[in-house]
Amino acid sequence: MRAHQIMTRKVVTVKADTSIRDAADIMLQYHISGLPVVDDTGSLIGIVSEGDFICRSEIGTQTPRIRWLDFLMGPGKSAVDFVHEYGRKVSEVMTRDDLCTATEDMPLEELVRLMERRSVKRLPVVRGATLVGIVTRTDLLRAVASLSRDIPDPTADDDHIRSRVISSIEKNEWQPVQLGVTVRDGIVHLSGMITDERFRQATIVASENVSGVKLVHDHLYLFDAMSGISFRSPEDEDWAKTG
Repeated sequence: MRAHQIMTRKVVTVKADTSIRDAADIMLQYHISGLPVVDDTGSLIGIVSEGDFICRSEIGTQTPRIRWLDFLMGPGKSAVDFVHEYGRKVSEVMTRDDLCTATEDMPLEELVRLMERRSVKRLPVVRGATLVGIVTRTDLLRAVASLSRDIPDPTADDDHIRSRVISSIEKNEWQPVQLGVTVRDGIVHLSGMITDERFRQATIVASENVSGVKLVHDHLYLFDAMSGISFRSPEDEDWAKTG
């Protein structure tokens, strides 16, 4: 399998001038741990993740100043730390140098090795410089859980079905957040987050109406914004009980 066959295409992103507070709110709202940063043309220019919010002045977790270390390293390191701890915009805390990315046709085994080597939880997928998707550990887990090894890799027909399913769902207001669609031999596996249980059946029906779809498996989880609790799909709950 390749990156484009499991990646999330509708990526939640921020701009460089987005405030730190807004970026944190977006990550909480969408239940994600990292955000690609793009410019006005959609080109990837950085990544901001939950790790960038650990040492912050708002919560009193700034890096302790060690005078002898500051003396050895000079004031440059202190200046960088200050910007990261007190900066108010995404551009001031994001990772921008040596970004780790994948291409759409990158084999999953190569993609996984890259994630392990660079110790990253997510890998933006780019076409040239333009962000076209993202692969996270959740996407990889979904691929492992839903697709058995003895079934051949997705065919060109499966890829076309996947594209049609995504298009059929994403044009609606009730579309799941971080929609994931995997197809093998015409069997569709849906994943992502819904905030209203009524969205589940609508998403399933939209998939079932796509030509070539034989069966739809529901792995959509329900996120309750009031409690902050996530609930597995009924299908996954049944599987867990029998497993």
